[in-house]
Amino acid sequence: MRNLLLSSALVAASALAANAQSATPYSADDVANFLVDSADLGLNRGICIGTAEECAPPKPKGMDMMINFELDSAELTEEAKASLAVVAQAFEDERLKKARFMIEGHTDARGTENYNGNLSEDRAASVKAYLIGLGVTEERLSAMGFGESTPRTEDPMDPENRRVELRIDLQ
Repeated sequence: MRNLLLSSALVAASALAANAQSATPYSADDVANFLVDSADLGLNRGICIGTAEECAPPKPKGMDMMINFELDSAELTEEAKASLAVVAQAFEDERLKKARFMIEGHTDARGTENYNGNLSEDRAASVKAYLIGLGVTEERLSAMGFGESTPRTEDPMDPENRRVELRIDLQ
């Protein structure tokens, strides 16, 4: 199986939403198009010789799909649940039917390395379990925690680092 290095995040989720439908500003089709464009679906078969940064595919514009978490929590907010429902629908798009997804959990730098490793695993597992509950087959999902090792921002304490991101793999 080829690994496509896509660190697309899942969906912005920073506050509770009273209405789950209005919490998600995009459709399942928008998410599927974003993932397909991000993955290139094997169309580019060239070899890049250079650093990881030089060879990384450009991140598509227009959507930042990331699930954020509260401090010291792996519990999904209502807004995150609404966003994941849209993501689960997008996974059913014909272009993504054979795709597998790696769910990557992260933390900010608060807490010990061991604690953050466990918390990041719990966050990834929480997203995976929720997607399975929405009908995504478990075989298509893997979950892994990275603790505080790969912050999204320069400030290791930034709440934006408390997140789950997604990587797409094609079979």
